[in-house]
Amino acid sequence: MSGQHNPTDMQSAQRDMITSSIVVAAIVMFIWTGGSAMSAVVRSLTGLGAGVEQIMMTALLLNIALILFGWRRYRDLQMEVVQRKDAEERARSLAATDLLTGFLNRRSIAEEGAALLGRAQHKHKSVALLMLDLDNFKTVNDIHGHAAGDLVLKTAAKRIESLMPPSALTARLGGDEFACAFIFDPNAPQIVDRIAEELVSAMTAPILENGMHLAVSTSIGIARSDYDCDSVESLMRRADIAMYCAKNQGRNRFSWFDTSMERELNVRNTLEAGMREGIPLGQFVPYYEQQIDLSTGKLNGFEMLARWEHPTQGLISPDVFIPIAEETGLIADLSLSVMRQAFEEAKNWDNSLSLSVNISPAQLKDPWLSQKILKLLVETGFPANRLEVEITESSLFENLSLAQSIVGSLKNQGIRIALDDFGTGYSSLAHLRALPFDRIKIDRSFVSSINQNSESAAIVSAIARLGDSLGLPVTAEGIEDQNIQNQLRDMGCTKGQGWHFGKPLTVEQARKMLADQGLLPTRVTPGVTQSEEATAELFELRNGKGTRKAG
Repeated sequence: MSGQHNPTDMQSAQRDMITSSIVVAAIVMFIWTGGSAMSAVVRSLTGLGAGVEQIMMTALLLNIALILFGWRRYRDLQMEVVQRKDAEERARSLAATDLLTGFLNRRSIAEEGAALLGRAQHKHKSVALLMLDLDNFKTVNDIHGHAAGDLVLKTAAKRIESLMPPSALTARLGGDEFACAFIFDPNAPQIVDRIAEELVSAMTAPILENGMHLAVSTSIGIARSDYDCDSVESLMRRADIAMYCAKNQGRNRFSWFDTSMERELNVRNTLEAGMREGIPLGQFVPYYEQQIDLSTGKLNGFEMLARWEHPTQGLISPDVFIPIAEETGLIADLSLSVMRQAFEEAKNWDNSLSLSVNISPAQLKDPWLSQKILKLLVETGFPANRLEVEITESSLFENLSLAQSIVGSLKNQGIRIALDDFGTGYSSLAHLRALPFDRIKIDRSFVSSINQNSESAAIVSAIARLGDSLGLPVTAEGIEDQNIQNQLRDMGCTKGQGWHFGKPLTVEQARKMLADQGLLPTRVTPGVTQSEEATAELFELRNGKGTRKAG
């Protein structure tokens, strides 16, 4: 800041002044003593003086000593100045670059990028900014350790640098996120496409080191400065939005920024904020899809589905909010909240009715999941033997051992486990051997097209025979008409669900339907469980105060 002095600079200036004074004094004394010595020599030659040798020797030694001292101090000072400049240069370099890769850091890319934009505008060119995020980098870190992660980052930096045009800027923004910027002709954006394609291709090459096989890919977002985007900050923001769009489209690809992406992001952020507010307020409620015995047509139970009853937007489909909940980590709170409501309501339904609940892949990573579900059962009084937990096959890939632990803990309490969306994964038979499932559920994508697609019919038939050979009952999802129901029954599927049996019901609709079918208790005392009512009725009978029901 102006008006303030660095203490180090003041000390250095004082040392410079002292050294300069010593050197000047030495020179003055040399001239003075040299003049005195010459006078003594003259007097000696003329016979007017004596002892010139002693005077000369003393003067020369004194001057030599002073000059040597001054020169050495001056040299030390010069070395100190050089070292200080080197240290300052290193400090500036460290402040501007990433230590691991040697790339610019987030702050310096903003500064250098502003200068790059200025040069591009002067040349009537455009700047392309590419935001790169490594796919599956966290998996590499978790499995192989941080040393392997550092190796991946350094290798990625080398590959990025090798593909950049001259004078391009490259930066590591933190974690596994990189950015690069360069000038291009706005009339030839295919140059940027080519570089992005080469980056995507280069990142997929495996890294082989010390017996490790490290594989990552990259998702890239691209923004250009000539599309109403004249600052580095706005370029980075737009490229970041495009990068996340590339990730959502399947990763290992690049995507140019489009204004529709920003609108979608704003909608998504609004939904996320609404979810954070709505979960504790009970806006997410259970709906119930009927599960029917295909042979008798009898109601066997329900699958619980989450719905968002938004106070202003009405009913919001799970296809909209479930992906956001999984991405933001809200899925656990949302799921447990809806499960609690369903357990509280369904505990008073007929004991023959089961309740199926879905567990998301994100929840299956929680080692405390089984304890949380059991805690809900205890607190609500819902019988464990009426609960069926559905696990999707895709959720088993990341950590099979943890899934085995969770499933084992749930089954020990009498909870049944179903393998959901069977046939859509890659190692179904292995999972059936590894986990003690009680039921197989065939994915609706096969069932709904069973009458039009012979391959779907063959897959459903094969799954039904597999379930029969393993002693596992099979439930078919997505039954839309009577023909599908008849064909599934002939194939051996025991249970089915779908819109053919009705749309998912609200709790009020479900209660009305159950009451019509005589599947609700005739008397329910608020806050008293069925077992407590039965005990009270038995007590009344024993004391002659009650009447036994006929039949």
